[in-house]
Amino acid sequence: MAVAVLILGESGSGKSFCIKGLDPKETAIFNVANKPLPFKGGNEFSQAKGDQASYANIISYLRNPSRPIVVIDDSQYLMVFEEFARARETGYAKYTDMAQSFYNLVQAAIHAPDNVIVYFLHHTQTTNEGKVKAKTIGQMIDSKLTLEGLFSIVLMCVAGNDGHKLITQSDGFTTCKSPEGMFDGEIPNSLPLVDGTIREYYGMTKDMSNKEEQR
Repeated sequence: MAVAVLILGESGSGKSFCIKGLDPKETAIFNVANKPLPFKGGNEFSQAKGDQASYANIISYLRNPSRPIVVIDDSQYLMVFEEFARARETGYAKYTDMAQSFYNLVQAAIHAPDNVIVYFLHHTQTTNEGKVKAKTIGQMIDSKLTLEGLFSIVLMCVAGNDGHKLITQSDGFTTCKSPEGMFDGEIPNSLPLVDGTIREYYGMTKDMSNKEEQR
């Protein structure tokens, strides 16, 4: 069983920083925005950057991953970069295609081999009603794809006077959610903690010896 996790947050809220503490030997990072990780030792992680962190390359890796932890950092830029690449196209059909591209990526994550957890680190936006949700490239995408609906676990990084933390359940103004009893309401901003908790909850190990290529 593979698990896809959506981790939301504003710029500077600690999304990329939460990677700190993961074992670089167990972690593959797709660095979509091609920016340095915000902590010492970040260069020890195996990273695919920029053009190497494309939909096609990520999906190809997820079919036969070599590491049990996969991080897609700044995943919303996959939509943004596709929109820029198709800016001269007219009509609305391209927005359906863009929604389909991200949907296919999430499905590849969900259907990755056993014991793999895929983390989507993703920016937020605030609606006119004041609700904080996953950022997309506009209403044409939102009308076709409710991003959070593709995930069973949606966490949110927030920064406050007492430091950075992760919110695990909605207060009515966010789209956070997690299975019953998995997390407390607020937890430290630590992907190692999140990963260990999810694996314990679902009985997952980090053993990749029995992985099968996705069909």
